[in-house]
Amino acid sequence: MRTRPAPAAPTRATTSATSASATSASAASASGGGRPAGVATMVGSGLSNQTGAAIGSLAFPVLGPVGVVAVRQYVAALVLIAVGRPRLRSFTWAQWWPVLLLALVFGTMNLSLYSAIERVGLGLAVTLEFLGPLTIALASSRRRVDVACAVIAAAGVVTLMRPQPSTDYLGMGLGLLAAACWASYILLNRTVGRRVPGAQGAAAAAGVSAVMFLPIGIAVVVRHPPTPTAVACAIAAGVLSSAVPYLADLFTLRHVPPRAFGLFMSVNPVLAALVGTVGLGQGLGGPEWAAIGAVVAANALSIVTSRS
Repeated sequence: MRTRPAPAAPTRATTSATSASATSASAASASGGGRPAGVATMVGSGLSNQTGAAIGSLAFPVLGPVGVVAVRQYVAALVLIAVGRPRLRSFTWAQWWPVLLLALVFGTMNLSLYSAIERVGLGLAVTLEFLGPLTIALASSRRRVDVACAVIAAAGVVTLMRPQPSTDYLGMGLGLLAAACWASYILLNRTVGRRVPGAQGAAAAAGVSAVMFLPIGIAVVVRHPPTPTAVACAIAAGVLSSAVPYLADLFTLRHVPPRAFGLFMSVNPVLAALVGTVGLGQGLGGPEWAAIGAVVAANALSIVTSRS
């Protein structure tokens, strides 16, 4: 819900975390005292994010992706409002309109991602979604190495979406929609970050998104009364995929340089594939692993060779 330097592909939680701690992030580049703790927190944040999505998918048969996302939006709103403490009455229209757009994109992004996870699995869905921030990073550069990175990433996508009898093009399309939403999310965060102080804009957007999902959550409960287990899985998804990464990244950005942070974020598709394989039994073939590796390598190469 905020942006860091373009080559680093941010997570949804960290897009807001950085606007609240940009000064600390810069200081981290000069001081390595807390880096071991920062690195450990990065690993925990990544695993938490993907594990939360995997646990949330266990509630799909009862709540569906829309029900799980609704609960996740509620949890995200509670955490961000508590941290950001937005002063809504002081917002002007120039501040409100990007916040409202951000709220719409936030909800659409998570709904399309979780719908893609239901159809194509965690690893492939997260890899496709990751193309959003990667595209933003590469589009902002004119370096030859970034053109090469774009070609590598494109080759990975072509491999993932190659025609097969079992190919789910709707699921792939939902993953790409999530990527487009994530890219829009980053760009809107730049506008919100310039117009609204601290994390107030991100908090307000999360609150609005939660309100938008209230009637959806009520409809899901009325039509399909949830089981305690399904509700627990949905809440766990909200905590592990929204609350924990956001708070963890606030800490990490104070101890780890932005480039190192972005480089680690490149590994998220691999973490998602591993969690999907181990936790959900969503095994991937050699071509799929190669495609995921291509997308990860493209982002990592762009970050490592960046000048800033």
